[in-house]
Amino acid sequence: MDIYERLIEDHGKQRGLAGGLAKTEGDSAERRRLFDAFKLEVESHAALEEQVFYAELMSHAEGQEQARHSIIEHDEASTLIEELLELDMASSGWLNKFNKLHHELEHHVEEEEKDVFRLARKLISDKRAREMAEEFDRLKKEAMAA
Repeated sequence: MDIYERLIEDHGKQRGLAGGLAKTEGDSAERRRLFDAFKLEVESHAALEEQVFYAELMSHAEGQEQARHSIIEHDEASTLIEELLELDMASSGWLNKFNKLHHELEHHVEEEEKDVFRLARKLISDKRAREMAEEFDRLKKEAMAA
């Protein structure tokens, strides 16, 4: 497995959690459980993606602009998550904000899987991409255990 396959795997988890969350109603135990899992998944993924994938991409001059753009999108998602934490889960405002976050994350993931990965494959060797997947997995296991 290389870093691209590994990141796509995480993106699938995020999509599944977001889809489940979108189907919940009110301030329910299910909404709280899914949101906690979603928040942990999105935040740990973004942090590790920046540490492993985007740091490598930024080490190449041609990858810096795209990496910076993606990191800004991570920050925007983090801000929306923090805003969600301040809202009543039963309110329409919470669902509207979550739908905005869901839409922005979907845009980010699509852009990443299409445009960023295509650029990265030109700049990062296949061997390094496999090493990065191993590093990502190790760090993710540590983060999830903490």
